[in-house]
Order: sequence, then C-alpha cells, then structure tokens
Amino acid sequence: MTDPVFPRLALIGIGLIGASIALATRRSGAAGHVAIHSRTAKTLERAEELGLGDSYHADPADAVKDADCVILCIPVGASGAATKAIARHLKPGATISDVGSVKASVIAQMAPHLPANVHLVPAHPVAGTEYSGPDAGFAALFDNRWCILTPPPEADPAAVARLLDFWSRLGANVETMTAEHHDLVLAITSHVPHLIAYNIVGTAADLETVTQSEVMKFSAGGFRDFTRIAASDPTMWRDIFLNNREAVLEMLGRFTEDLTALQRLIRYGEGDKLYDLFARTREIRRGIIAAGQAIDAADLDRPHGKDDDEAG
Repeated sequence: MTDPVFPRLALIGIGLIGASIALATRRSGAAGHVAIHSRTAKTLERAEELGLGDSYHADPADAVKDADCVILCIPVGASGAATKAIARHLKPGATISDVGSVKASVIAQMAPHLPANVHLVPAHPVAGTEYSGPDAGFAALFDNRWCILTPPPEADPAAVARLLDFWSRLGANVETMTAEHHDLVLAITSHVPHLIAYNIVGTAADLETVTQSEVMKFSAGGFRDFTRIAASDPTMWRDIFLNNREAVLEMLGRFTEDLTALQRLIRYGEGDKLYDLFARTREIRRGIIAAGQAIDAADLDRPHGKDDDEAG
C-alpha cells in the first residue's frame, strides 16, 4: 500500500469537485483522513450520508485543524473570505490550494490572509459536468484530465511537488504555468464558450416565434450541447466572469471580430473559404479526441445532484 501524500486533507466545500476529490482520494489512498466542511447543514448531512469523508465539520476552523493540505472547493469569489476565516487555524507547513477556474484573482484574494509558514499552491482541475452538489461527485472525474497548478514565484518547491503528486494519484495529468497564462488560456478554451452557450440558449428562449415546446422538441445535437453547457452552476460562472474579466473580454473581442468575418463569408457566398474554415476546425476536434480529452458520455450522464453553491 502506497503511503498517503497528505496524512490529513481538509475540503472546504463539497459540491461536484469537492465530492469527486473525496471519492478519488479514497480510491487512491492519497490522503489518510478526509475532513469535510460545508456552510450548508443540509449539504454537510448529505455528504455524511454518502460517506464522502472521515469527519464532518460545521465550523471550517475545526475542519482545517491539523490538516496537511486544505483545498477550497467553493466559487472563486468566496476564496478571500474563506481563507481569512481559516488562516489562523492552519497548521504550520500546511499546503492550501483551491479548484477555481480563475487563478490570478484567487491568488490576490487568498495570499494576503495567509501566514508565512503556510504554502499557497493554487490548482485548477479541468474537469466537470453540468451537475452540482455532493451527489454529483464520482471518483473517475479526473482520470486522464488535466490539472493545472499555478504556484506563485515564491512558492515552496517541495509543497508544489507534493500537490502535483496528490493530483497525479487522483488520476490527473498535471501541468504547471503562471496564473496569468492560465487565465488567458482558460478564457478561450472554457470561459468564452460558456458565455456563448449562455447567450445562444437565452436567445432561443427569447424568440417569440419559437415556442418553448418547439425548442425542446426540435433540439438538434448542436443546440442540445449548448444547453448542457448553459446548465452549469450559475454562482460559479458568475464569479468566473467577474474575476477573469480582462482575459474574457480580450478573447470575446477576438471572437466577435472572427464572427463578423464569418458573417461576410456567408453574405457573399464565399463557399471555398467557409469550407477551409470548417475543415481546419474539424482537425482541431480530431486532435482533442486523439489526445484523450473528448468528454466521455459517462461524464455527461451522471445522476443530477442536489443544487448548492459550492464549486461543481
């Protein structure tokens, strides 16, 4: 039996990602004890019913006591307040991390509250479904998915190595980059696509000439995929857009320019150029599949979890 990376792990928040970390940790033995906190009593009770952890705590200070690693599994906008609440209760030498889709803002929120003897190593597991709550978690969520670590320049190399080992044990491929580069990459690969999905589904809902029953009845594959993305947790995505606004607006501006160019190709019947564009984007899809990063159907068909506002 391989020794655990962290003798005691504390999860602050137990939505989709937190629950999946708990289950993947149990599967891999990456932590000896998993302590769970939720600010919502009903969610905490459900986590205990599901047997996700080894101890359950209404007070986050109790959850992080003696923890070797603390992971915030909450919306990015809550990172600062949560860190402030637990900072003086953290074990000297502990690693504190998160799972947020935005990194520069999270570092700015968390770092000022942390004592010098605690190691901040932010992380972002690039995995998820449209479901939320502890019921939505499953141990295989991170298998062959990427987890990006964004340690600040002054981060302790040993702490970074331990967290990298932890995520590898959970099944993830791990890469390290700066927080700023992460936010730019995720703006185009995740954030803007979600924004487009929210917008196009909202447009369909607002069309007076298309009834709701027709939208449901005639949803083809493309629109159906948009609705899946647009069903993602609204609290989480509100915080992502507000906390990564500069990168999102930059990528959205580029997308708008390209959309205008595409509009001209259609207007003037530029069939050859349309074909070239579609052929190029088709190859990108094939590359994603070849890299093993296409989402499996099993990931999309998880039982719907109970909604909560913890990261999912």
